[in-house]
Amino acid sequence: MRLPEGLIAFRHRNFRLFWTGMLVSLIGTWMQSVGQAWLVLQLTNDPLALGVVAVAQFGPILFLGPIGGIVADSISKRKALMITQITAGLLALILAVLYATHQVQVWHIFALALGMGVVNSFDMPIRQAFVIEMVGREHIANAVALNSTVFNITRIIGPAIAGLTIAGIGIEPLFFVNAVSYLAVVVSLLMMRPSEMHPPTERAVVSRNVRSVVNLLVEGFQYTRGNPRILLVIVVVGLVSTFAMNYSVLIPVVARDVLHGDADTYGFLMSAAGLGSLVSALSIAFRRTASMGRLFVGAALVGLAMVGVGVSRWLPLSLAMMFVAGWGGISMAATANTTIQLAVPDILRGRVVSLYTTVFVGTTPIGGLFSGLIASGFGGAPAALIVGGSLAAVAAVGGYQRLPERRHLGPTAAQMLQRPARNP
Repeated sequence: MRLPEGLIAFRHRNFRLFWTGMLVSLIGTWMQSVGQAWLVLQLTNDPLALGVVAVAQFGPILFLGPIGGIVADSISKRKALMITQITAGLLALILAVLYATHQVQVWHIFALALGMGVVNSFDMPIRQAFVIEMVGREHIANAVALNSTVFNITRIIGPAIAGLTIAGIGIEPLFFVNAVSYLAVVVSLLMMRPSEMHPPTERAVVSRNVRSVVNLLVEGFQYTRGNPRILLVIVVVGLVSTFAMNYSVLIPVVARDVLHGDADTYGFLMSAAGLGSLVSALSIAFRRTASMGRLFVGAALVGLAMVGVGVSRWLPLSLAMMFVAGWGGISMAATANTTIQLAVPDILRGRVVSLYTTVFVGTTPIGGLFSGLIASGFGGAPAALIVGGSLAAVAAVGGYQRLPERRHLGPTAAQMLQRPARNP
């Protein structure tokens, strides 16, 4: 199958199926995300409640994410993903039924968000580690970029549809659409050909005792601590994610109280970030190189853009800043993901990737509470954005200063493809 270099991972049938399934599912996920945030704001009129939802939805990842990495290293990722996707769909269906029957309360949303957080604690590291099994080491950098592309195509489409749907019909359809959308991923997994997979050379062996689990966790932590480049990547991503990537907490408040808009304003702000992310992901996919410098530039731009959103009182400027934030976020995340995937041996990939996903997503509750507290009692959403964005920019500059071999910005992704993986 002849494809441009920027689409080379699509030569693999299994990856095409998975990408298509995720395209459908993530549209539903983004639609529910917008609807859920708007519903919480309607029920409570308090930005702190949005922070509490973020804690419920992402907090479990801080504690269970590394366990998810052990699962990814020890069992069939394809079968595990079927279980996580079906479970997530059932949780979305429960919220849809509660809303449709006029019984939904804020505590229901908190409880279901907590359940989704538990599911994602396992789903995310397994899904990230599964990519290399679909495409092999040679095409992993392109596959990571294309995965970022589908995430951000849906980040444009989903919020825009959600905002227009809420304005024209209401919130109810969003939750039902999301529940059904998970079937697309399940079907794509069922249609895959095991013979075309690139299975790991060896799997971690887990005994049914606490000591075995602890030893595997420690092994993953020790490998990460002993690799300065991976450790620096994870620390910078964690700090930027904590302080500057809490869109779900602050942007609904900005849309309503600062820009004096409604649900469609919120949807378009989120779509602007998605468009910036999509442009960034495509540029990474078609360039085939992803230097470490791009990671730190992206991290700094996220912080500066959040400061810009905090200062802005004009919708076009806010949209432009959200575009920059989206571009920077994917520049940071895709480079970080590729760096880790290529540097880690098969038997440790799930555990090290789980540390990355834990700090990238699991720090959201900390940042959500931080942002929610500032927005609720110390100057509103603009103040929270300015403070968080400034801290993220400082983290990016500080991380760059500590980068090993800073003058050369480290190897590109293409060069790393030629380098054998280190053993722990």
